[in-house]
Amino acid sequence: MTEVLSAFLSALMMQAGYNAALVAVGASLLGAAAGSTGTFLFLRKRSLISDASAHATLPGIALAFMVMVSLGGDGRSLPGLLLGSALSAGLGLLAVTLLTRYTRLAEDTAIGAVLSVFFGFGIVLLTVIQVMGTGRQAGLEGFLLGSTAGMLFSDAVLIACGGAICVLVMLIFRRPMLHVCFDPGHAETIGIRTGLADGVMLGLMLAVTVTGLKLVGLVLIVALLIIPAATARFWSERATVILALAALFGALAGYVGSALSAAAPNVPAGPVIVLTAAVFFTASLLAAPRRGLVAAVLARARQRRRLLLRQGVLTLAQQGVIHDPRLLQALSRAGLLAADRNLNDEGRALAQMLAQDEARWAALQAGGASEDVMSRYDGVRLISSLLSAGELAQLDRHAAASSGELRHGV
Repeated sequence: MTEVLSAFLSALMMQAGYNAALVAVGASLLGAAAGSTGTFLFLRKRSLISDASAHATLPGIALAFMVMVSLGGDGRSLPGLLLGSALSAGLGLLAVTLLTRYTRLAEDTAIGAVLSVFFGFGIVLLTVIQVMGTGRQAGLEGFLLGSTAGMLFSDAVLIACGGAICVLVMLIFRRPMLHVCFDPGHAETIGIRTGLADGVMLGLMLAVTVTGLKLVGLVLIVALLIIPAATARFWSERATVILALAALFGALAGYVGSALSAAAPNVPAGPVIVLTAAVFFTASLLAAPRRGLVAAVLARARQRRRLLLRQGVLTLAQQGVIHDPRLLQALSRAGLLAADRNLNDEGRALAQMLAQDEARWAALQAGGASEDVMSRYDGVRLISSLLSAGELAQLDRHAAASSGELRHGV
């Protein structure tokens, strides 16, 4: 255990060898590219299409190997294999697009059909390769889950350069793609070609998928595209911040995962990188300050205490007595009870303010509250925090007039 920890720390400090350091840099750049690219798919609600693209690469890898071997070349040449996988994945994307556009199939159904057919065809081709004279030691199974054991220097450079180029293209086109993700109609009105933006988005996804095949594998590359974006969503509401955080989480997953893989050579890099990303996701799911589970539980507890306090103050002010021990406990903890179990001065002031808020809320409902106000009102927040000063003054006049009409009628 101590040796593994020492090896892991050495890999983190870039002291585990030149090749391991290069793999770590390449994995970091690939993770950043996958995280940022996956953010656009996540916001566009098209994350599953990356799954179809990844599985559609397998027949291209097998066919490229067979073609290179038949031409007398080295079937294991990574550029040739990546070229074949890119062509195959492009055909898969085209098939999904045509099925969605010219049939009544929903996109998820088309994705499932293309994914299964292409992947099944790829498995058949791999079986054929295994019986070829030159195919027994092809090592193509490494593209399923990723493998850095037999990675050459040129392979690591290719992955690093591919990741860097994807990040650069993403930075150039990020604004139009973000516009298209949130509102394609508005994007068209301001002169953005939505078809081109979608094409760049899918092109980046395809490039990341193909580049990451050797490192992460076609089965798991989809996780590297989706998990960092989903992780970043827990931490912010702003698209640009989510984009930056997704790239950061993806880069960290690639860097830390590759270091763990270098410390345990018998463990494939792809699963370790994905599991590292999953750790970041789980930590964010639990500990994110606004959208995490812990924050949600604490917010519900605060909401419950505030509701009990509001109900207790109004009940004691209007009825003079409280029978529910929970309400008495809430008032006592807040320091609003006098020795005779009536409201003290602070409690009476709060009761007056809450009574005014109740009257304002009734007047707002009678006048037809806007959807924006209704969506933000939680039964605890004061109406004064939701309206402008002018809107509040108009509401008070309406409430006073309604009260005067009621007294006159009586």
